[in-house]
Amino acid sequence: MKRCFSLAAALAVVTLAALLSSGAVVACIDVGFYDTTCPSAETLVQQTVAAAFGNDSGVAPAIIRLHFHDCFVKGCDGSVLIDSTPGNKAEKDSAPNFPSLRFFDVVDRAKAALEAQCPGVVSCADVLAFAARDSVVLSGGLGYQVPAGRRDGRVSTEADALNNLPGPTSTASDLVAGFAAKNLTVEDIVVLSGAHTIGVSHCSSFTERIYNFPTQPTELTRS
Repeated sequence: MKRCFSLAAALAVVTLAALLSSGAVVACIDVGFYDTTCPSAETLVQQTVAAAFGNDSGVAPAIIRLHFHDCFVKGCDGSVLIDSTPGNKAEKDSAPNFPSLRFFDVVDRAKAALEAQCPGVVSCADVLAFAARDSVVLSGGLGYQVPAGRRDGRVSTEADALNNLPGPTSTASDLVAGFAAKNLTVEDIVVLSGAHTIGVSHCSSFTERIYNFPTQPTELTRS
């Protein structure tokens, strides 16, 4: 079972990075992008994520989900990390993301560590991509190289999240159409579902698919 999760989860995040990056605000991404400008970039992110994981293993699935919710909107541009401002509700505060997305503070701490050593060099989008890879590894999954060089998005709106993220009530047809809009196939849907082999879900997300009445015992809360 562990080997199954390892392959699925690693492929899930690799698929996100490879297939959704085209929608992000990017320059030329490449493995080892920060080797000269900030050689310790990936190490600092890994150390931050590992420290947080040591205190709460829920960090890993939460960071993987955070990366997915970032990438599926407009590409892996870090826009899910942007705070709301007066007159604009950002992605992070939209219904699909709030309050279920967690551990933004882990990404913030990793970024702060990088700013202390390499100010203005490593994008938040790359920090999140590195952190997602590290979360897979910490959960027992396969390690993989992460191309970097993404540029951070500067726009984040509630509508973008609402109009792009698949919801818990999405049908198979909805999912196929939504993923196709991102140039993702049915096979990619299966691969990305590997990220759901860890973590938890709430009864409200799935009981209507199983029973004809809205509430069930809390024993069903684990996915």
